[in-house]
Amino acid sequence: MELPIVLLFFLLFGGVLLLLNVITSVWAYRDAKHKGKSALYCLVVLIGTLFFPVGGLIIYAIIRND
Repeated sequence: MELPIVLLFFLLFGGVLLLLNVITSVWAYRDAKHKGKSALYCLVVLIGTLFFPVGGLIIYAIIRND
């Protein structure tokens, strides 16, 4: 009986991480758009933060102030 509870916990944890990834990616996209960057740049930011969540956000945080 323990296995379904552990499996449910990991599925819930993974879902929360996925939701957090989507939220931060949308934030980075909107922030780039708000700063007046081109549509292609905003799309690259969105894709980069979706596929590389931690690294993409760190890189975007460094280059966003340029």
